[in-house]
Order: sequence, then C-alpha cells, then structure tokens
Amino acid sequence: MLILAFDTSSKTAAVSLLRGDAALCDTIINKGLNASEVLLPAVDDACRIAGVALGDIDVFACTLGPGSFTGLRIGLSTLKGFMLATGKPAVGVSSLAALAQNVQETGKVIGAMMDAGRGQVYLAYYRRENNGLLRQLEPERALAPRDIADDCDESVTYVGDGAIKYADVLRSRRQGKDVVASEEKQFICASSVGRLALEKYRRGDLLDLIKAVPVYLRSADALPKAKMFV
Repeated sequence: MLILAFDTSSKTAAVSLLRGDAALCDTIINKGLNASEVLLPAVDDACRIAGVALGDIDVFACTLGPGSFTGLRIGLSTLKGFMLATGKPAVGVSSLAALAQNVQETGKVIGAMMDAGRGQVYLAYYRRENNGLLRQLEPERALAPRDIADDCDESVTYVGDGAIKYADVLRSRRQGKDVVASEEKQFICASSVGRLALEKYRRGDLLDLIKAVPVYLRSADALPKAKMFV
C-alpha cells in the first residue's frame, strides 16, 4: 500500500511517501515559505524520487491540527483535491500525535507541545504502549504554559517547538523532574503522519470529504484584532 502523507501545521512543511510503514522518502522543508509555495513541488519530488505517479497512491494523509490556521487550511484543501482527482481515500491525523511520535521510549509520558502564539501552546499527553502504539491520555488543549497542571506524578518528556520555546518554564515547574527533547525532534515528520494514518486506515477511520474540517482548538488569530475597530 502506497501512502502519501504531508504536514503543513507549523512553520515547516513535510512530505513523505510510504509503502506500508516503510518510508520511501521523507522530507522536511524549513525555508520560511508559505506552505502553498512548497507543498505541491515537494509532492512532485517525492513521487519522482519513488518512481510513482499520483494515481498510484492508495491512501492520502495529512495533519488536521492543531497548528497554523493558514497551514491547516492549505493542507486539508490539498488533501481534498487529491481525493477528488483520484477517487482514493484519505485519513486525517492529529498534529500533536504525529509530533509525539518523535519520542520512541515505551511507557514514558510524552507531552507533545506546539507553539500556538499569543503566549499559548497546543498540548496533549500520550504514552507509548508495549505494542509500539500511542495512547492519548487526555484531550488536546490550548493554554498558557504556566497553566499546565501538576497532576502527573511521573516524569514527562516534552517535545515540539512549544517545548523548546518554553523550556525554562517546564524545567522550573517540578524541580527538573520533566525533560525537554532535543531541538532536532521539534519538527513533525510526514512519515509519522503516514504511519498513524495506516493505523487509522486499518480501523476503517477514513476522512469524510464533505465534513472534514481543520482542528483549531481556539478562535482565529485575526478575531481579537478585528474587535478593536468595532
């Protein structure tokens, strides 16, 4: 099974082509460009490198959020375009779950944390089970780092650009009990999106072309600014 997976939820864009759970190519683009400028060329490059055509893809997958409002809209619109053009199914994946895949230790609590701007982060906790699958421990949230509750007795490994940005806050909360993953693990890999999508595909958890919408977790950034002129 060929899976084309991509992520446009953050400052980077990522594209991967997988055969089953094995990545044929895996690219992260960190050029400060809008996702609309780099996504389709990166998809073309991935197909060329793997020697496949878009019509050969069996399943499409992308992150639905949370993350950049514009990036999420670009990603989902592209995904729906591929579905319409090819008639193939698609799967939507949580950005935070894909980010949590960067921490591979079994049994550890993983705090996937993305910078949400406005002094907030997007956060969700996971645990990797013995079978290698992630289990989400609580709902995804948007909140200020200082508002993170100390209701977990275990050490937490935080990962993502939000964890890097607020590393001092996280480390000071519980006297060094929590860990911040290294900077090279802060980016979402599209191959992780593809592997999560494969799990959902096998469960029959497919995206509805009409009903699928991005997961924002909060109101659009532009709304508070607009109210100033009312």
